[in-house]
Amino acid sequence: MLLELALPGGVAFFLGLSAFGVGITRFLGILSDPGTSLAVWLLASVGLTIAIRPFIKKYFKGDTFFKLADEDYEAMDKVAEVTEPLTSDDNSGRIRFNGISWQARSMEGPVPAGQKVRIKYRENTTWIVEPIGIIDPPDNKIKERNRN
Repeated sequence: MLLELALPGGVAFFLGLSAFGVGITRFLGILSDPGTSLAVWLLASVGLTIAIRPFIKKYFKGDTFFKLADEDYEAMDKVAEVTEPLTSDDNSGRIRFNGISWQARSMEGPVPAGQKVRIKYRENTTWIVEPIGIIDPPDNKIKERNRN
């Protein structure tokens, strides 16, 4: 029954509780045969587990959470590094994203190895990417002009 402190779930507690009950009945002389004691312990363990465990789980809930695992959505607009040159023609290029090398294809022509790219979407197992840092976005130019 103490094992329940290390491995919570209710089953170990019910096995111990039925063994404790069989021990008391053997001490009182109600059960004397070891085979009968084993059968009573087995039935009591199964009965307690099936009958009481749902009620305990209802009132002593564990921590649960729900998260959608859409890897494509989470990867969109993340930055990756080109490990093998990319082209817009085929899937021969590769990028390193989350520590893994992936097939990739550029949206805007060739991209040399070592350059940073932004992930846009995925077609099967190939990431479609666009280079970053080549063109300064117009918003940044307006901000710089307004500072001066």
